Amino acid sequence: MIYLDYNATAPLLPRVVEAMTAASLQPSNPSSVHALGRKARQLVEDSRDVVAKAVSAFSNEVIFTASGTEANTMALRSFADRPILVGATEHASIAKTAQRLGGDTLTVGVQGMIDGDGMARKLAALGRPAFVSVMLANNETGVIQPVAELVAIAKRYDALVHCDASQAIGKIPVDMGLLGVDMLTLCAHKAGGPVGVGALVVRQNLPVKPLLTGGGQELGRRAGTENVSAIVGFASLLQEPVPAWMTPVASWLRDMEAAIKEAAPDAIIAGEGAPRLGNTSCIMMPKVNSETQLMTFDLEGFAVSAGSACTSGRIEASAVLLAMGVGRELASGAVRISAGWNSSREEILRFTEAWKKAYMRLSHGHAQRA
Repeated sequence: MIYLDYNATAPLLPRVVEAMTAASLQPSNPSSVHALGRKARQLVEDSRDVVAKAVSAFSNEVIFTASGTEANTMALRSFADRPILVGATEHASIAKTAQRLGGDTLTVGVQGMIDGDGMARKLAALGRPAFVSVMLANNETGVIQPVAELVAIAKRYDALVHCDASQAIGKIPVDMGLLGVDMLTLCAHKAGGPVGVGALVVRQNLPVKPLLTGGGQELGRRAGTENVSAIVGFASLLQEPVPAWMTPVASWLRDMEAAIKEAAPDAIIAGEGAPRLGNTSCIMMPKVNSETQLMTFDLEGFAVSAGSACTSGRIEASAVLLAMGVGRELASGAVRISAGWNSSREEILRFTEAWKKAYMRLSHGHAQRA
């Protein structure tokens, strides 16, 4: 099986496995006062320092969580007394939480980029400071938002800005100072870290409200015994904030897109004209739904996705693509290819040929039947 679903979960990097294994060999409760507990506490705090340094933050600004979803939810619920504005292409953990809190969406253009002028008008119309959440890199299309520019607009209206960088961290530079955001969500398992650990980085003095209460862990901001081995693995991932593998992977995927467009001029690459993560490609095959494509590729030995893994239980038109103005039928034919640190050029070439073969059989067969 050739794995091309890194944006769902990337295979663990060898250095992450090594670090987690070493941390798992003894009982680890950082709240215990004995020698083993103090050692576990030191591992957590050393890891916190690494995570903070990776995003240009202070250590006491990092709150470890069990996932990016938890971090996103904590950020939104902490400031639910403000009007909430979120990008129309946000991850479901942002979109659905904002909807439940009565939030509004910021429209995007055909390339998936947030309309800054439209955001300014909404902020001005509110008449009071808002809470704005915009993702750095989209999980389905790879489109990278101009977060620093959007923050500059938001700050004119005294808004707080949160950024979900779950797909960006460990793939491209993520600098909280350069972005200018007040809060930042991180997640380990999208780039070779462990599942089950994330972080919410909160600028000093912002009063976040814990979702989980009980013990005084994470300076009273998130109760529950810390997952020491996962936290250590997270830090190990971020020891290389700008990975060397991204440059060749980006070249291979753009070559794949060019070959597919040459063979299938009616194929659509989502966000093709926007800055994108080099490891991500969302391709729409006309007249063929995602489910049929996924079954075909699976039988051919390729693991790809119809979009966000969090909605994989039911394959339907991508909300991200619909927000970008893609028609429902075409959006229902999207497949996401996401490569990573263990991908090879040969694997991408093989998938390119498999896509072209599927296009000739499925799309042309559909046309002939019609």
